[in-house]
Amino acid sequence: MGDEGMPVDPFHDHDHDACTAAMLDAAEQRSKKAGARLTPVRRRALEILLETHRAMGAYEVLQRLSEDGFGNQPPVAYRALDFLVEQGLAHRVQRLNAYTACHTPGHDHSPAFLICRNCETVAEADTPELHDALKLLAAKGDFLIERRTIELLGLCPACRAAGADTAGADSGA
Repeated sequence: MGDEGMPVDPFHDHDHDACTAAMLDAAEQRSKKAGARLTPVRRRALEILLETHRAMGAYEVLQRLSEDGFGNQPPVAYRALDFLVEQGLAHRVQRLNAYTACHTPGHDHSPAFLICRNCETVAEADTPELHDALKLLAAKGDFLIERRTIELLGLCPACRAAGADTAGADSGA
């Protein structure tokens, strides 16, 4: 986690080892507080997600778990990933049909995801103002929001600097 509980910005340099260690510690504490058990396979699945700031598909996680001796049947990965999502330790990124570690596991939230369409790095942005605006919009229509997923697709600074194709970039808000 970054300064003052803010998510780490994976698009810029940071101490990734410290980031990973802080997330694993927070996961252990959050699981204990919830009365849940971070089993070895669940912990390893989280470690795999934390290795990069890229979202990973369940079968990619399964392959890594299998290499580490945790079995090679899809339920192994799906159960571990479902647990991580249920405990607020990971998020499912719909656009990529993949999972990413939560970078602010200390509180419940519905982040917006900034997804680089070139390298597939995913940044988590806590957006209370946006969520308040969505609640207001829904309330005007007497609509109850049960789930929201906000995913913004674009190019990260590194991919832009490397000359990734910017065709189709939305210059508006």
